[in-house]
Amino acid sequence: MLDEATETRVIEASPARCYELAADVERYPEWTSDLKDAEILERDSEGRPHLVRFRAAAMGRSTTYTLRYDHGGAPERLSWVLEEGDITNRLDGWYRFTPVEGNPDQCEVTYHLEVELMVPLPGFVKRRAEGRIIHTALDDLQARAES
Repeated sequence: MLDEATETRVIEASPARCYELAADVERYPEWTSDLKDAEILERDSEGRPHLVRFRAAAMGRSTTYTLRYDHGGAPERLSWVLEEGDITNRLDGWYRFTPVEGNPDQCEVTYHLEVELMVPLPGFVKRRAEGRIIHTALDDLQARAES
C-alpha cells in the first residue's frame, strides 16, 4: 500500500541556497543524520547528480536504495523516483522552494514523499516512519541552510 506525506516550513535562507543544498546529494552524509553514504552513479548533462545510490539507517537496520533525480524544475523544484531498493518498492518525492514574499532571505520549503514498503507494516508504524523521514529531512536541511 502506498503512503504519502507532505510537510512545509519556512527556512531562513534564500530559495537558491536551499535548492543548492538539496541538489548537492553527495554531501548529504556530511549533514543528514540518517544517511551513511551517497554514491553518484550518473550525472546529467550539467554535471548534477542524476542517479545516486544511498546507504541509510532505517528501522534499526541499514538499507540501500538508488534514486533517479530530475532537475528539470530547478531551482524551484527537485524531484526523484526510486530505481531500486532493498526494503522499498517506492520512495518517490520532491522538494519545492518558494520565495517568501517580501523577504528574499527566506524560503518556504515543501517536502513530499511517497513510500511503499516491500514488507507490510501496521499503519501507525508506517506513518511514524514517514513522519520521521520528512521531519528529519527538513530539520537537517534547515540546520544546514541556517548555519
